[in-house]
Amino acid sequence: MQPPATGNVWLGLGDDELPIDLATAWAVQPDCGAVVLFSGTARDHAPDRPGVQQLEYEAYEEQVVPRLHSVADEARTRWPAIGRIVLLHRVGVVPIGSSAVVVVVSSPHRPDAFAAARFCIDAIKASVPIWKHEVWNSGEAWGDDTHELVSPHEVRR
Repeated sequence: MQPPATGNVWLGLGDDELPIDLATAWAVQPDCGAVVLFSGTARDHAPDRPGVQQLEYEAYEEQVVPRLHSVADEARTRWPAIGRIVLLHRVGVVPIGSSAVVVVVSSPHRPDAFAAARFCIDAIKASVPIWKHEVWNSGEAWGDDTHELVSPHEVRR
């Protein structure tokens, strides 16, 4: 994934390792003194599921970027001062310790950057059609943190 040549929003879905350093560097702007990064990494456990060995994500790919765009648009409506927004998600097998989702938001000041980044990750989990499959010591199943699809407008501030 590469940043866009123009604009202030970088959205993406792919099966390669997410470019966390590049995303963070791209979000930096001269008028923004705050850059907040959220990286959701694959962990080795889940509730009642010790020893998670593998995570795999699937997506309704045609709908992911349009929904990410809606999340970014809503964040910009709620926090108009924010500078750049990066929303990237990985599909396929994600090794333990690797990033499955990256949200980066820049803003002139930290309160807006923190609030917008928190909103974005919550809205992604609630409204973007991406599902997680876990394999652990004694079984496998779709993760219990998948969410019913809702509009990002419905995600609380």
